[in-house]
Amino acid sequence: MANNRFEQLLLEREWLLADGATGTNYFSMGLQSGDAPELWNVDHPDRVTLLHQQFIDAGADILLTNSFGGSAYRLKLHQSEHRVPELNAAAARLARTCADASGRPIVAAGSMGPTGEILEPVGTLTFEEAKSAFAEQAEALADGGADVIWLETMSSKEELQAAGAGAAECGLPVVATMTFDTNGSTMMGVPPARLVDIYRETVPRLAAYGANCGVGAADLVGTLLAMRSHAEDVDILVAKANCGIPQFVDGEIQYSGTPELMAEYACLARDCGARIIGGCCGTTPVHLAAMYQALLDHSIRQIPDIDEVAAALGPVTAGTRDACLHPHAPPAEKRRSRGGGRRRA
Repeated sequence: MANNRFEQLLLEREWLLADGATGTNYFSMGLQSGDAPELWNVDHPDRVTLLHQQFIDAGADILLTNSFGGSAYRLKLHQSEHRVPELNAAAARLARTCADASGRPIVAAGSMGPTGEILEPVGTLTFEEAKSAFAEQAEALADGGADVIWLETMSSKEELQAAGAGAAECGLPVVATMTFDTNGSTMMGVPPARLVDIYRETVPRLAAYGANCGVGAADLVGTLLAMRSHAEDVDILVAKANCGIPQFVDGEIQYSGTPELMAEYACLARDCGARIIGGCCGTTPVHLAAMYQALLDHSIRQIPDIDEVAAALGPVTAGTRDACLHPHAPPAEKRRSRGGGRRRA
């Protein structure tokens, strides 16, 4: 079977640049808090296309579709759960059209975020119900022209595995990133090294895995260090960090990261072995352009230690430092509950 566009680019290139933020950029285009961005695929396709084009112009090799909240469970909040095929196929078509018109190979990645529900045994959503919802969304993204399914901002092992199983049904490669934003682990207690284990357990195996969103660029690179110590050289690691730290300024959320900081983050992520690097919340086309130029000019250095990351990008939370220095240990809270002491940051 011939490699698809995503797989082919990974064979040809040492690194690929993924795009930046969707929601925070849409807010500057008129999206209102509480609105579903996915409805813009039909109601305002020109705005969705504009952002895709801005990221292409900034150097992006991978465009994530405007479908993060496109599952039936998320769309139900907007009385649109019956529109999953329509809205996701439209999202993929918009990204596909922009990619095809660019004159160079660009991947359309079908974005799928969490359902917003909690799976059994902690919650009530069953594995099969979640798998079915993800399969429906993935099939629509594939029908619209996506090259790869991109699971992002996952925090639960159970949901990630259900999403992977559902996404695999459409036959496209699957990428997965988790968000490590709670004391060095995901909200549901998954440490970075455990994601590497999940990757190895997933059948069919993920095409790439890594981290997105989280606390900020410094913590995400720290998370990468923890993964790198547990990964194999052939693993394709993904880094898609927030643009600095969110701050509430004049009634709005603003991100502290400058283009220069994000450029240095991109280089450090590359030093840690990431082959797919992009930005998450707060990352504008201006930030992405700086990252692109920095990666073009970059020669890989030795893998940094966590203190070098903090010196370059800002403070690292204690939990991330702990996960980085002790990647195979359980999260700090669990160690304390077993009578163990926590290492001082």
